[in-house]
Amino acid sequence: MQKNKGVINTNTGTLQERMEQLLELSSRRPIIRFNNKLFKDLVRGSPRNYSVIIMFTALSSHRGCVVCRQASDEYSLVANSYRYSQFYSNKMFFGLVDFDEGSDVFQSLGLNSAPAFLHFPAKGKPKKQDNMDIQRIGFSAEAIARWIMERTEINIRVFRPPNYTGTMALLTLFGLVGILVYLRRNNLEFLLNKNTWSILAMFFVLSMVSGQMWNHIRGPPFVHNSQSGGVAYIHGSSQGQFVLETYFVMGMYGMIVMGVILLCEAGEEKVDPGFRRIQAIAGLCLLAFFYSLLLSVFRSKAGGYPYSFLFK
Repeated sequence: MQKNKGVINTNTGTLQERMEQLLELSSRRPIIRFNNKLFKDLVRGSPRNYSVIIMFTALSSHRGCVVCRQASDEYSLVANSYRYSQFYSNKMFFGLVDFDEGSDVFQSLGLNSAPAFLHFPAKGKPKKQDNMDIQRIGFSAEAIARWIMERTEINIRVFRPPNYTGTMALLTLFGLVGILVYLRRNNLEFLLNKNTWSILAMFFVLSMVSGQMWNHIRGPPFVHNSQSGGVAYIHGSSQGQFVLETYFVMGMYGMIVMGVILLCEAGEEKVDPGFRRIQAIAGLCLLAFFYSLLLSVFRSKAGGYPYSFLFK
């Protein structure tokens, strides 16, 4: 009997039938979307001589998974880069399981959060290392490619589309500075203002000590879904961090610096004594509160750290 064109046969038995179906699905798009039955037949079924990289996610808007969309974009970069690389073959496929289409798969694997990346080898069951630790290494395309290299020995060179956002921002900044200098060309004393350069230098230092360079290198998620179903803003380990967490840390460092500046200014004898007293009290409160908060965050990340001040 002739089969209807476009209908996929999900009754796979032999290795050849599985391979034919995988090749047909992958020819349509680099990432194969698996439902419960397709996952059982093509990923968990045997025999097979291919491995599968699966992203488990929840992309529906009503799920409210912000990082899932970000991770999906990075995952798509890796899959597309692999498809057009010299190492592309039928020995490895990329797939995706959405919770709304494969809730039974999530339950069978014991997954209670998304996104997650798992490698299903050609032989045997997935090991601990086949579950990508996104809290430690993030989910940037480069991090995913390195993890795949460790698990499959397939080197995928990630090709990112050109992003001119940084270039345009830099040109805009130089343009604004040029306009400002031109408008004030008869009075350029502001370029020698020590407060201006102090603020710029302090902003750069706070950006570096808060971990912005680490974010640029590792590409961690902005936030992460916790196991309880909420959103985690602070990474639970001292070996990792979230992007939003670094903004919190930078803000706390900034308030500590502000407190120290107020305490120093309170020692200026030329200022009214009443105002100096207010500066000293405000500076002391800022310093004590945000330093205690910073210690509390560090205690939550570094288990066993014994010291605290106002907060546990």
